[in-house]
Amino acid sequence: MQLWFAVAITSSLTSHWSHFQVFISTRHGSWVMSRISEDGYPWDMVFHSRFRSMLRNVLPQTIRKWIMEQQMDRWFNHENYGLEPQNKYLMKEPVLNDDLPSRILYGTIKVKPRVKELTETSAIFEDGTVEEGIDVIVFATGYTFSFPFLEDSLVKVEDKMVSLYKYMFPPHLEKSTLACIGLIQPLGSIFPTVELQARWATRVFKGLCTLPSGSTMMADIIKRNEKRIDLFGKSLSQTLQTNYVDYLDELALEIGAKPDLLSLLLKDPKLAVKLYFGPCNSYQYRLIGPGQWKGARSAILTQKQRILKPLKTRAPKASSDFPISFLLKILGLLAIVVAFFFQLQWF
Repeated sequence: MQLWFAVAITSSLTSHWSHFQVFISTRHGSWVMSRISEDGYPWDMVFHSRFRSMLRNVLPQTIRKWIMEQQMDRWFNHENYGLEPQNKYLMKEPVLNDDLPSRILYGTIKVKPRVKELTETSAIFEDGTVEEGIDVIVFATGYTFSFPFLEDSLVKVEDKMVSLYKYMFPPHLEKSTLACIGLIQPLGSIFPTVELQARWATRVFKGLCTLPSGSTMMADIIKRNEKRIDLFGKSLSQTLQTNYVDYLDELALEIGAKPDLLSLLLKDPKLAVKLYFGPCNSYQYRLIGPGQWKGARSAILTQKQRILKPLKTRAPKASSDFPISFLLKILGLLAIVVAFFFQLQWF
């Protein structure tokens, strides 16, 4: 979220920290999430899976919006804290902060509406309230991007947008010798994203992968932008926003590195379940295709153990309960396979 921060220090810097008062002014609000998610795992391990991505894609918009709101309010009610987003049903990147809700709760941070006017030592907000004695103001208004070292005929920025095929390739070049890497804002980690972008770009440069015609690329750019507006809105801060898992799979498909889940379900069901219900990460795109890594399967199956190992400085007695969650995942995967075959028969 785009924030305007104002820090009001009511006493000297050598005084006790409790004298500090921070105001956060936000125009539209934002969802705030903890880095810690279900069972204490990092939130992206839980949120970014093929199963959850599939649900977000196939569920009706009304149901998807309701589920998203319920999930975002599980930790705390955003409306009660003055943080509920104005366009709360749009898919936007949340703020990851474990401390913000607690600091709002005990008063060291106060959430304010948009700033209307600034004086020498005070801030006047749109609701008419005035905060005096402001000592420090930090503007967090986002950033702009440009390519002054390139001609407009190659890459041109208009309304904070660049017409690039799959956020990478200029569509009107005679030869595919230029690609933009990292000019994207995925709802997930940037590093697996740019890795796949780089793998695709190098294969295009070598002539191992071929781009479609300029008109086909332009049609894709227009269609992709329409979908982006539908999901993320028209805000200029969302012009580079894209779904994480869908985009990774899209890039991997271009270089032949996307795993075949149906084939794996027959050959290696344990791995197939991990790929579908587990976190979507770079290991999955090293199972097949160029750049294949023999250790990818083992890395995928042991990822959770490696995350938990540094946390288990005390080892409690192991439980002998049957893992019901694993059984539910198996049943869910079977239901998806059945639905897939029914869909084939329908068409």
